[in-house]
Parts: sequence; C-alpha cells; structure tokens
Amino acid sequence: MAKKYGGQFSPESAPEAPSPHKNSYKNAQLDPIGVRSNLMFVPPAVLLLMSLTDGASGLALGLVGAGAWSAAALMLREGLRAESAFNARRVARRPVLPRKLAASLLTGIGAAIAAWKAEPGVLIAAVYGSAALGLHLAAFGLDPMKDKGVEGIDDFQQSRVARVVDDAEDYLTEMRDAALRAQDRRIEARIEQFQSVARDLFRTVEEDPRDLTAARKYLTVYLQGARDATIKFADIYGRSGDAQARADYLSLLDDLEQNFAARNRKMLLEDRSDLTIEIDVLRDRLQREGVHLDQT
Repeated sequence: MAKKYGGQFSPESAPEAPSPHKNSYKNAQLDPIGVRSNLMFVPPAVLLLMSLTDGASGLALGLVGAGAWSAAALMLREGLRAESAFNARRVARRPVLPRKLAASLLTGIGAAIAAWKAEPGVLIAAVYGSAALGLHLAAFGLDPMKDKGVEGIDDFQQSRVARVVDDAEDYLTEMRDAALRAQDRRIEARIEQFQSVARDLFRTVEEDPRDLTAARKYLTVYLQGARDATIKFADIYGRSGDAQARADYLSLLDDLEQNFAARNRKMLLEDRSDLTIEIDVLRDRLQREGVHLDQT
C-alpha cells in the first residue's frame, strides 16, 4: 500500500513552536520594484532590434533612444526604492535627486528620438516625447518633494541619525541576503521578524535624535555582529545542515530581538518621562505668573 511521505521539512510536518516575541512584521519592507517598472526595459530592447537594419544613421538614433530609455528604467527603479524608504520612515528628508522625475524626462527624450527616427520632424518628436513624459508621470508619479516630520529637529543631528540608520539598514539587508544561502524558510522568517523589531528602534531614534547615543551600540556594533554571525551560519549550514548550528543561531535571534525590543521600550519610557517633566515645569511657570490651569 502506498504510504504518504512525511518528514521534518514536509508541508504536513508539525510546525516549530513560534517565538514568544512574534509580531506582525509591521515594519517589513517589500521590494518596491514591480512588474510595471521591469517592463520599462522592453521598449529599449525593441527599439534596438528594430534599428539593426536601418543603416548607420538609423542605428545611431536607435542606440541613443534605447540608451535614454534604459537609463530611465534604471533611474525609475532607484526612485521607487528611495520613495519606499521615504514612506517607511516617520521622519525623512526628500530625495536630493528626484529620480522618478528624471526617469520621466529620459523617457520623453527617448520617445522623441524614436519618433524622429521613424518620421523626422520637430513637431512629431515633441508630441510623442511630451506624451511619453506625461504617461510616465501618470503611471509612476512624482518623487517626494517635501521633508516629513523634521520640524523642530536639528539638521546636524538628523543627518547623523540618517547616516547611522542607513548603515543599519545595510546590515539588515546583508543579513537577509546571507540567510538566503542557508535555504531554510524558518530562518528567513525569523530574520524578517527580527528586522521588524530592529526597525521599531530605528523609527524611535529618527523621531528623537537625542536617543542616538543610547541606541548607537545597537545600530552599529550589535547589528554588525548579527550580520557577521548570519554570514558564518549560512556558510556552515549551507554545507553541512548542522542542526545544532541552526538551533544556536535561532537562539541568538531570540536574544537579539528581546534586547532590541527592551532598548526601544526603555527609550520610549524615557521620552515619556522627559515630556512629563517639561509639562510640569511649564505648569509651574504659568502658575507663578498667575495663570491658573484646570487640571481635570
């Protein structure tokens, strides 16, 4: 009689006990590069292929137009990533280079060159270029044009925080990339969970740059160590499938997650205490000046 296969890694096997610190992955970051932006590489390929039999001048125009469109597609990808990072943060500055707008302009230039190649004429090229530019803007929109949540925050302190958080995000990305080599979905899920907790700490520091001193060790030393441990684990587990190494690494992630969450809670409590003190001081000052507050 046929027997249904089952085992440790089969879909029907008993799931591992969830971490007591499981959260909703509210800070998980999805790759903003979608199908629409990837399709933007198709027009330059088509234009280049159609230009191969058009002689020297036609090929030259085709190369220039395809180059403009390819540059636009690459610029669009970077613009979408920058916009995603901007939206994920409660405190952020607008991108210095508006990449999505630059991608729209390059798309319009590429369309104008392609139109000129097919039918020379300034008016025709301008019409097609303007149409392509407008459609690109309608499809992908503009870059963030205003800073967000930076009112009352010192520019120098905010710049320091931004540099540290960017480096910390790089550590998280390198952790995720290294974990992929282990080919273990449980490990990948636990790293995503830890990333969510770590990003809670990032957001707290961004909202109050004064917290950077207390959190710097977590955002630099601890995350760098976590990245190095992940790379080492992936190398060992990818070669040998060592169960003990896997258990030790999962335990490390649990410890890191607990410590990051505890540090974040402590900073939030300290910020709340600072606010309470400031409110009390202001009330005392107002009362000394004869202003009586209703403290109901």
